[in-house]
Amino acid sequence: MIKRKKERRKRRNTVSAYEGHLRNHILPFVGSRAAVSLRRRDSTAFVDHLLSTPSLRSPRSVIQVFKTWRIFMHYLLDEDVPLPTNIVSRIELPEVDRCIEFALSPEQVAAAALAMRQVEPRFEVVVWLGACGGLRRGEALGLKWDHIDWARSLLCIKEQQQHGRAAPLKTKSSNATLPVDPFLIGQLARHREQFGPLGSGLSPSGLAARRTDSLALESLGLVVMNVHGRPVQVSDFYRKWHQALGRAGLPPGTRFQYLKRFYTSMLGRSGVHDPKTVQVLSRHARFSETWDIYAQPPLAAEALRVNVFSSAFSTVR
Repeated sequence: MIKRKKERRKRRNTVSAYEGHLRNHILPFVGSRAAVSLRRRDSTAFVDHLLSTPSLRSPRSVIQVFKTWRIFMHYLLDEDVPLPTNIVSRIELPEVDRCIEFALSPEQVAAAALAMRQVEPRFEVVVWLGACGGLRRGEALGLKWDHIDWARSLLCIKEQQQHGRAAPLKTKSSNATLPVDPFLIGQLARHREQFGPLGSGLSPSGLAARRTDSLALESLGLVVMNVHGRPVQVSDFYRKWHQALGRAGLPPGTRFQYLKRFYTSMLGRSGVHDPKTVQVLSRHARFSETWDIYAQPPLAAEALRVNVFSSAFSTVR
């Protein structure tokens, strides 16, 4: 199954996730059993097994692994393994709490950006791209200078960085020309002054590496690079991210993805943009994703008071 997905050039991170789920959860659960012996009750038992696995800390993680189980079962059916056709249908999965655990405030975002400036100044703009542009981590690290329309305050989101290389975006909806706040353009301009496309701010070894290193050459044009002029590795960024969280006094479990949630919530609560526009700006394929997962309830709903029944039944004591 994994080989087939690699041959079809599926997203590298997605295939790696499937491979990890198979190796760490699915194959140990199945053991030495023949595939033909699997039944629908095994799908239910697999969910129970996942729920008792300490390393899977949330219902969402359990559901993600079960999705790989379902893909694996469909693969076996496609290979003419005589399994029950309903082997993964109507399997009860754990409920996912749609309320996000932790919502960042503007003050906390500013604190995180300032802390990142102290930890690694090159990465401060990544925080602002997440919070004020809704960019995912890979999208921010893959943004290039020629993707910015300075005059019209637009970002062209075309690709992301994965494993130090350019990679396709997460979804088709992710590909967009995105209008952004002048504040973010100002942060990008400040970043350009310090670490712009002409190689300023690089170490001597970084300048030398550019002349001989293929990865360094590929990074030409990237808004965010490491001090050696190479694409930023995820491990390096997250090491600095966690250091910045500590300096900013934010919970250690604060994820970079919370910046995108902050972006969507701020748009939704502002009252300036209608819900569908917020969906488009957030680059979500489904409207439910915008409100159920990323956005806090719109301010109008939070502030609303219902009084019509008091008026209708004012004579009732």
